[in-house]
Amino acid sequence: MPTVSVKRDLLFKALGRTYTDEEFDELCFEFGLELDEITSEKEIISKEQGNVKAEGASDVVLYKIDVPANRYDLLCLEGLVRGLQVFKERIKAPVYKRVMPNGEIQKLVVTEETAKIRPFAVAAVLRNIKFTKDRYDSFIELQEKLHQNICRKRALVAIGTHDLDTLSGPFTYTAKRPSDIKFKPLNKTKEYTACELMNIYKTDSHLKHYLHIIENKPLYPVIYDSNGVVLSMPPIINGNHSKITVNTRNVFIECTGTDFTKAKIVLDIIVTMFSEYCENQFMVEAAEVVFPNGKSNTFPELAYRKEIVRADLINKKVGIRETPENLAKLLTRMYLKSEVIGDGNQIEIEIPPTRADIIHACDIVEDAAIAYGYNNIQMTLPKTYTIANQFPLNKLTELLRHDMAAAGFTEALTFALVARTTLLPGLLKTIAANRKMPLPLKLFEISDIVVKDSTKDVGAKNYRHLCAVYYNKNPGFEIIHGLLDRIMQLLDVPPSKDKGGYMIKASEGPAFFPGRCAEIFARGQSIGKLGVLHPDVITKFELTMPCSSLEINIEPFL
Repeated sequence: MPTVSVKRDLLFKALGRTYTDEEFDELCFEFGLELDEITSEKEIISKEQGNVKAEGASDVVLYKIDVPANRYDLLCLEGLVRGLQVFKERIKAPVYKRVMPNGEIQKLVVTEETAKIRPFAVAAVLRNIKFTKDRYDSFIELQEKLHQNICRKRALVAIGTHDLDTLSGPFTYTAKRPSDIKFKPLNKTKEYTACELMNIYKTDSHLKHYLHIIENKPLYPVIYDSNGVVLSMPPIINGNHSKITVNTRNVFIECTGTDFTKAKIVLDIIVTMFSEYCENQFMVEAAEVVFPNGKSNTFPELAYRKEIVRADLINKKVGIRETPENLAKLLTRMYLKSEVIGDGNQIEIEIPPTRADIIHACDIVEDAAIAYGYNNIQMTLPKTYTIANQFPLNKLTELLRHDMAAAGFTEALTFALVARTTLLPGLLKTIAANRKMPLPLKLFEISDIVVKDSTKDVGAKNYRHLCAVYYNKNPGFEIIHGLLDRIMQLLDVPPSKDKGGYMIKASEGPAFFPGRCAEIFARGQSIGKLGVLHPDVITKFELTMPCSSLEINIEPFL
């Protein structure tokens, strides 16, 4: 869960009242948050770097609040305060509007060169905004939180914010050879080419983590204004020319990336959070984005949509007995404006642009439960008696885990809460983090992977996979092959070309060394692959020795 640090006094001023630490902790719990820590900048530095480094640091009390990972609207003071105020029914949820400018609309033209790097872009303008030091800090901090969260460390989306008064539109988003890009980057005093910047930032503690996104690409993305001034080289750094300050009055926001939906969500979140400080509150000036195919779109979308959920469904799922009117009131407190319609059992819910986390009816039910209060739900005995039994898939998983350990492999628990299509990258990252340990490293994981499935209501389906990796001075293909034989022996699947047995066939795979990969067939179907990993894959994970891997689907053996 992301943690948001806010100054206590600033928070209480925005809320219009003070709380004791215990009272605010209780308020957070009621709202589905957690007050994780009460600290100060001085205390944090003292813990991390010692008392000497902490001298002169601020003693201002900070609240560290844990926020659900999908509540992007709560990642800054502004969103947090707005959410709590609506929850306590002190204010009504504001209505966000996109407005056209009085003069010419700002345009961002996307060229076809960006197609293979970061093809999508969206933009908007915050007009006549008034920053203070605290507001400015919150604006910068929100961008960083979004980069680490929904933007997946800038891999999916990168945010650029610019002082519009220092620029001249229309803007061009294109891609050029690194040697052809030259500009003065943020907080630097001289111009550098993109190649020089990539070398400089290899030692930068903050930016070095993003270099891999584009460093091996033949072209780098870049945004220019009509005078050839560089706004940014996403996803690495902005230009110094358009740097925003506390005195900036008009902000041009651009989001570029590989995921169009997430780019639109990120833009919506930024403008809804900070349009509060514009001269016309909660009004956002539109910008036009022209795509390579000639089509143009106006952003931000700030789209409201409506969902209908039956009151009896909410009552049943939560385990309460509330009238539809009360349920509508509970949902309205959660920033989901609701009213009873139709036969009196249907609730129409308006989903605002700040609530991108509302995808399914179960998300609405969850918010109703939070507003009702989990502690207020009556504990009841089940109306039917059942005898608990372990799912067959979980039982098979447990049996295989024990036998994998007995075979000398160590279990790793990697990104179990992340939707992934293969377990291999997680194990390779684990090896990279432990490569100083004595060799060989023999790791395995049994967990779920996700694949697209249009027949399912959520558009995807889980499969239980087993993945094992052997890392040593030699590839150890025979060890991984022997492990496969042992697994099949445990599953009572003999080596045979018949439908009831298993066999391997020479195959190819982008992750494997040519000629050292095999596809595994069991009971008449393909269940996975094993082989020696390609050197390019190994070096990408900063590993220096050969590695063999095995990954299979265990569900056919149930």
